[in-house]
Amino acid sequence: MKVLWAHGLEGSPNGSKPTWIIENLGWNVISVDMSRNGWTIGDQTKVVIDKISEIDDFDLIMGSSYGGLAVANAANELLDRDLRLVLMAPAFGLAENFQNIAGKDGLKEWENNGFRPYFHHGLNEEIKLGWDFMISAEKMSWPKIKHPTVIIHGISDEIVSIESSRKVAGSNSNIELIEVEDGHRLGNSLHFIPIAVEKVFSMQ
Repeated sequence: MKVLWAHGLEGSPNGSKPTWIIENLGWNVISVDMSRNGWTIGDQTKVVIDKISEIDDFDLIMGSSYGGLAVANAANELLDRDLRLVLMAPAFGLAENFQNIAGKDGLKEWENNGFRPYFHHGLNEEIKLGWDFMISAEKMSWPKIKHPTVIIHGISDEIVSIESSRKVAGSNSNIELIEVEDGHRLGNSLHFIPIAVEKVFSMQ
């Protein structure tokens, strides 16, 4: 099994999920540095598209959180390709989430300053998110998924509400949602990955 892996906003190419897949399932996982073009969802979607164009024999495209949203958006740009997607706690509703985090005054300050400080726990340092982050998010928070897709999402997700995945799956017959007893990181639910993969390959 050859898998393209897209990590989350604060993740890394060699994070716990792709490492688990390699060590426990023995799959060939190609992880990309999602932030190499920048921090917007548009930037990170392009990273996924470029890698699929470079390596065209992936069996499966997987993404976690922000990476899951990037994968969903990338797939929309590649409707002619036979892609199978497994998304883990995808960050649907990204714009709304950051609007809630920033608040009305914070959004105005963000737009006026042109950037907003954000502590990146993966890098253990503060980064600057440009206002283009929100502009991109407003356009790409709710992609219309056309490819066979299975979503794994924790019912106790404290970062991205499971309601976002329920909304997307409920309006699309080619998406199946696996709800698990877990939080955003899905650390106790990695054993659902092969189940999700079996499901996505059985879909028409």
